[in-house]
Amino acid sequence: MRTLTYREALREAMDEELARDENVVIMGEEVAQYNGAYKVTEGLWAKWGDKRIVDTPISEAGFIGMGIGASMLGVRPVMELMFWSFHSVAFDQLVNNAACVRYMSGGLCSCPIVVRGPANGGTNVGATHSHIPEGMFAAFPGLKVCAPATPADAKGLLKAAIRDNDPVYFMENTLLYGNVGEVPDPADGDFVIPLGKADIKREGKDISIIAHGRSVIHALAAAETLQAEHGISAEVLDLRSIRPLDVDAILATVAKTHRVLLVDESKPFGGVSAMVSHLIQEHAFDELDGPIKRVCTIDAPAIYSPHIENEQLPNPKRIVEKVLTMV
Repeated sequence: MRTLTYREALREAMDEELARDENVVIMGEEVAQYNGAYKVTEGLWAKWGDKRIVDTPISEAGFIGMGIGASMLGVRPVMELMFWSFHSVAFDQLVNNAACVRYMSGGLCSCPIVVRGPANGGTNVGATHSHIPEGMFAAFPGLKVCAPATPADAKGLLKAAIRDNDPVYFMENTLLYGNVGEVPDPADGDFVIPLGKADIKREGKDISIIAHGRSVIHALAAAETLQAEHGISAEVLDLRSIRPLDVDAILATVAKTHRVLLVDESKPFGGVSAMVSHLIQEHAFDELDGPIKRVCTIDAPAIYSPHIENEQLPNPKRIVEKVLTMV
């Protein structure tokens, strides 16, 4: 094991896959000479050159469409969006083309593309740069969606995504890029985390907190406070993969604690937590000792003020307060 930042873990995943498969290429705005807007691709252009690390014009519709076409011909593009908020200008390519090509071709064409980049609020860049769209993309059959919380998960899931034959949309968080964590050493073997496998980040017995992305970090902090100050033992389940979703892991933690709080940085209307809540009430209603509760981003466009946006998003304080109403 080594300690890497989230950013370094993503970079290492791409570097290893570039070495493993000559069809893997990295494309996006400023990913080459500039080393990426968030320095995730730092050093890759110097190592792999212009044919493997490709700067694109500032046109998401253009370069995402180019990547999808290339993927249909055998290339495995990893496309970087500077913000996932810019998905809207490439919506036809991301949803109508990538998600449907396998079905529309009767299985003759696949679309092994990864689109990755930041999908989060909390950086005070305004409503147009702060969307969290994982729930929306997960709603379209044919697409796979990941939202890792830790450096190890970021590396293992990204490697799996690059090898997958379907389009995988990889939702990162700029506020996690500097976080550090233990990541397996490449010398110990190929480290890949299968898509669709959740992970218990903290064992508990009184309540299950189910989250993904940066909300997992908040849930873990809240769980420590609940244990230290209130004697409440909270289990934290990290979904990691939104589509496919690990329903078995969700139902198992519900059966263990019988109380559930869902933490989701998406907006509450039609978000990931809404789907998870439905699955629990449909398949594990009799296991519940009380109603399912949620802590989501307050339902308004991202607020520009730093202090107010911090309260708009899920945070440990909001999670602790909600749990105390349930246990």
